Amino acid sequence: MKKIITISREFGSGGHSIAKAVAERLGLPFYDKEIIDMSAKDSGLSPEFIQKTEQSIASGLLYTLLLGANYVSPRSAGLTAASQGASMLPLEDQVFNAQRRVIIELAQQGPCVIVGRCADYILKHCNEINPDDVLNVFITAPLEDKVKRAVEQKGLSPDGAERDVKQIDKRRANHYNTFTELTWGDRSHYDLIINSSLFGLEKTAELIVELVKRT
Repeated sequence: MKKIITISREFGSGGHSIAKAVAERLGLPFYDKEIIDMSAKDSGLSPEFIQKTEQSIASGLLYTLLLGANYVSPRSAGLTAASQGASMLPLEDQVFNAQRRVIIELAQQGPCVIVGRCADYILKHCNEINPDDVLNVFITAPLEDKVKRAVEQKGLSPDGAERDVKQIDKRRANHYNTFTELTWGDRSHYDLIINSSLFGLEKTAELIVELVKRT
């Protein structure tokens, strides 16, 4: 059985609910917004700042570092030349860096379900985790269904909901494409891409659970 499941999702596709249901069915820890508080503690940045900037693409410096040895904790700034370099990273990069460390640490603790934040790429391209232990899932849905769910469940105004859904997905894609050098939603680097509207959220979760158990 795959030990770590990452769920990437389009906004309004129900990915959060699906991921939570998968975790509950498998009896695994579930991490989504919790990563914000953990990253804040790791980096010394405020949770509010991290939530605001975690999908920012104002910087691309980490793109050139490629998740290598230059990634050290800002808390260690002043101790080594490497840590001094880390403290000089743009804040957006420090946020990504902190989230990367948290995601790897969570995966090292044992089987779990992690939502978003480039976890699929991070765990497939780090030395600490066996990539064969990771199942990467991408949740999509037709635009009209995403808009409807965004209005009914996320409180978006019906007048601008379609625009907002598109903009949020664009920000997610830009963030992912910048910090991972890959393309968000590209089928070539996910184990499963599923349209949540085909079966509904509960059935989609059940299908993912069954796949996890069979791999």
